[in-house]
Amino acid sequence: MADQTEKKYITKEDLSKHNTPGDLWIAIQGKVYDVSDWIKSHPGGEALIVNLAGQDVTDAFIAFHPGTAWHHLNSLFTGYHIGDSQVSEISRDYRRLAAEFRKLGLFEKKGHVTLYTLAFVAALFAAVLYGVLACTSVVAHQIAAAILGLLWMQSAYIGHDSGHYVIMKNKSYNKFAQLLSGNCITGISIAWWKWTHNAHHLSCNSLDYDPDVQHIPVFAVSSKFFNSMTSRFYDRKLTFDPLARFLVSYQHFTYYPVMCFGRINLFIQTFLLLFSKREFPDRALNLAGILVFWTWFPLLVSCLPSWPERFFFVLTSFTVTALQHIQFTLNHFAADVYMGPPTGNDWFEKQTAGTLDISCTSYMDWFFGGLQFQLEHHLFPRLPRCHLRKVSPVVQELCKKHNLQYRSLSWWEANVWTIRTLKKAAYQARDAANPVVKNLVWEALNTHG
Repeated sequence: MADQTEKKYITKEDLSKHNTPGDLWIAIQGKVYDVSDWIKSHPGGEALIVNLAGQDVTDAFIAFHPGTAWHHLNSLFTGYHIGDSQVSEISRDYRRLAAEFRKLGLFEKKGHVTLYTLAFVAALFAAVLYGVLACTSVVAHQIAAAILGLLWMQSAYIGHDSGHYVIMKNKSYNKFAQLLSGNCITGISIAWWKWTHNAHHLSCNSLDYDPDVQHIPVFAVSSKFFNSMTSRFYDRKLTFDPLARFLVSYQHFTYYPVMCFGRINLFIQTFLLLFSKREFPDRALNLAGILVFWTWFPLLVSCLPSWPERFFFVLTSFTVTALQHIQFTLNHFAADVYMGPPTGNDWFEKQTAGTLDISCTSYMDWFFGGLQFQLEHHLFPRLPRCHLRKVSPVVQELCKKHNLQYRSLSWWEANVWTIRTLKKAAYQARDAANPVVKNLVWEALNTHG
């Protein structure tokens, strides 16, 4: 350490030593901050800071935080600066672009997307009630089920938007929008979503840190999962046992059927979090919201005249919603993956490597929630979705300038890429070079290759 022009300096190596619980330092624009005690108050959760501690996190901080967050840093300043800090040309361009968007007011100009979507959700809900309660036709009931699936998709976009930035008049109304669109309408806890989604954004497509690519025993996007790696997010071993090998070996066939029932997994994950010992904000409100969902949804289904109709009503609604589950996996399953924690000095590169865009005409933006521009969203998660299409050409130019991939595929192409990725891993799982004790079912199905 040395004094230069009355400033105290430390090296990046000194900073890297402060990366353990109780001793967590980060650097933002050359200044060093001690977040050891503040971490429990971090709205985005503890994991994000723990994973990036001991590093320069400027790009990630810019991506996730509004301008009002900067003044909170003053009380955390250690008095030290990074003496050997170097900013890559890519980071310079990324920060410059974020500053331009901020000057243009893009982060604040949300348009009327929220109002339109809420009105649409209300209209869809009314249509569902009419179809179930006022109609006796089986066809009408199935149409109502499909509308319910579409409703869940649109409501999820509201929950997603409100989780990234304030879409309502103030934070209190914003929290209400989160609980209503997430817990009450879709049955998925906004607390669970924030916990996993923030980690996904930070460690995009890290096999051991990103929960959105950790689907053992059902799916594996990489053969590296065959080594029974430890999930640093869930803090448990992802065991690749005979059952996992069997399921993964046929994942390119089971992908779409599993997606139709993917909602069940989200319900389970919600309950696992809500009834766990893990601390998270607003547990009571989250539980109350889930109770609302599990009151109206079973009551609605019970109004149908027979059990077969009830079964197919639920199946149809889940199948329609599966389109959204498929969309989000298309954005990442066929993209590049890596091992290890996220790092603060390659934010732009990691986001471009781990995401795929889905190209479509502008009139389909409402259907995809704007999130078909997945790369743009990952680079600027606080940018309202109404601007993602507008900034896409600028992002493409930046990728081209730095020789980074910008992949925008049609819906069909994205499906082909994803199935190809799953098929490759499936064949690798069958390979005897990855020996696992095989059960009788496995032997019977693979006797003739």
